[in-house]
Amino acid sequence: MFSFYQHLPELVNPIAFLIGNFSVRWYSLMYLAGFCVVYGLLMYRVRKDERLSKIFNFQFSIFNKIPNTEYRIPYSIIIDFLLYSFIGLIAGGRLGYVLFYNLGWYIKNPLTIISPFDSSGNFIGIFGMSYFGGLIGIIIATIIFCRKNEVNFWRWADFVVPAIPAGYFFGRIGNFLNGELYGKAANSFLGMYFGDGILRHPTQLYEALLEGLLLFVILWFLRNKTKFSGTLFLLYIAGYGMVRFFVEFLREPENDFIFGMTRGQVLAFFAIITAGIAYAYGAKKHSYKEI
Repeated sequence: MFSFYQHLPELVNPIAFLIGNFSVRWYSLMYLAGFCVVYGLLMYRVRKDERLSKIFNFQFSIFNKIPNTEYRIPYSIIIDFLLYSFIGLIAGGRLGYVLFYNLGWYIKNPLTIISPFDSSGNFIGIFGMSYFGGLIGIIIATIIFCRKNEVNFWRWADFVVPAIPAGYFFGRIGNFLNGELYGKAANSFLGMYFGDGILRHPTQLYEALLEGLLLFVILWFLRNKTKFSGTLFLLYIAGYGMVRFFVEFLREPENDFIFGMTRGQVLAFFAIITAGIAYAYGAKKHSYKEI
């Protein structure tokens, strides 16, 4: 049984099924599952009307008045937001990888940024996404969404962010099923074989549990208990940054380091500092209105 656990990654086929010559990977299905879970959790909050009256100004046309003078949010507003987020995630994640990890190569080969074909014309897909690039992309997409719908960004971010780690859990499971982003050689019973004959830390699973489930439990518990708008959003940024910073010690390192840290640790460090400064400034100046 223990041997089965250690060799599990080698038993997983990253391709879920084929449609003709087109392959559908578990990684893609996990992304889809993540978005569905986030949608379900946000719809739960809509049905429970959790702080929504604090987020929206009910005079706007996105609301439908019903006979008992109660206002409800159309479910389509959640779908619209997820569409904005999906575009921001894909564009930001890809551009973030280009800028943060391999800019020199992509400057010399700009078509490879968006082309799924190699130099011989073979379809190989597009590989390389940055979490922090995707995060920036989603933030930009959310700002655009909020301006369009006349919604306070900080309040909407606090409404959405408790559901995000649950979706992120499936993203990291997708990394595991895809056999990527595994860790350093492990001298531990937790180690797994990823095809190179070396027992390694399954850091994808560590992140799924810590950045996914644990952070979800914390934020979901606090979702209606904060005093200032922006608290949950900044807590998520800082929480993810701290977990990512320490898990990077176990991940297979990149070839180059910055100030003795991996690129992931540098980005995580800046995320923690930025979130901390933003919260301290907002709490002191009351720039985030009380809710």
